[in-house]
Amino acid sequence: MSSVPATTVVDQVRRAVASVDDPEYPGVSIADLGLVETIEVEDGSDGPVAVVGLIPTFSGCPALDMIATDVQHAVTALTDVRDCDVRWLSGPVWSTARMSPAATASLADQYTVVLRRKDGGLRCPVCGSDDVAVQSDAGPTRCRAIAWCASCRNPVEVMR
Repeated sequence: MSSVPATTVVDQVRRAVASVDDPEYPGVSIADLGLVETIEVEDGSDGPVAVVGLIPTFSGCPALDMIATDVQHAVTALTDVRDCDVRWLSGPVWSTARMSPAATASLADQYTVVLRRKDGGLRCPVCGSDDVAVQSDAGPTRCRAIAWCASCRNPVEVMR
């Protein structure tokens, strides 16, 4: 058993998990995207084991294995953690409401990805126009749709 208090180890694990970026959006952490639900540290036979509960943006996301591996690598690099168990949780259901303002801003600024406003409308991240309409629900991945800004004539991805 480690002599480091469990709360300190949990804080270390939380910081390590927050350092993991979404593979589709380098520079945007899975914590800011709202994927992190639980972090616990349990006593394992060889030392502390971190148990990280994540929520997928959708259950068929092809990046789940990559995200889990990246989390395991980040957490097991900590000297006070022996192992890391990443669990994909079936609930609560992920939604864009879980995203931090930093993630929302990064997606708009770096990737021209927007979220629906509370009124259901869209604002173009390129020119700021509200004249944006979804053209296809079938985007580059199942979690995104394709929209078109009539003002600046740019395609825009919409996070679902």
